[in-house]
Amino acid sequence: MMFRLMKNVFRSKETVPVALCFLLALTVPALAAQRFAIVPTDVIYPGETISSGKLDRVEVTNPNLIGGYASDMDQVVGMLSTRTLLPGRTIPLSSLKKPYAVTRGSQLRIVFHIGNLTISAAGTPMDDANIGDVIRVRNLDSGQIVSGTVMADGTVQVKAK
Repeated sequence: MMFRLMKNVFRSKETVPVALCFLLALTVPALAAQRFAIVPTDVIYPGETISSGKLDRVEVTNPNLIGGYASDMDQVVGMLSTRTLLPGRTIPLSSLKKPYAVTRGSQLRIVFHIGNLTISAAGTPMDDANIGDVIRVRNLDSGQIVSGTVMADGTVQVKAK
């Protein structure tokens, strides 16, 4: 039914310019909606921090490519890769993660607050962790292992049992 209506529209000479404007209006947004993707220029290995020097922004020419890939440099720069990323291939957002705030084996401060009393000691985390994660930390002075929450300043806050 729709095709018959369009066929009748093109028979009338005064409606041809209107029909052409209609078709042009359909194609212009498609041209304006260019999609871009971020692709590596070099091989990026798992656990590697991604720098802007290893990335390029390219236009997506495959109409069958659906979302789920990085389209902006801010989504990728400074993140850690969880798998090998090949040059010229899109970067799936699922293969990126935030870098750890605390890494296993490094040194940090263990802080314990109770009322006005604050106790601080040197410690080493037993696991990698992000801000807000609960991890186990070994007190370097006593050898005791305690659990605490990773804070934004890189310390681990221990709570009373």
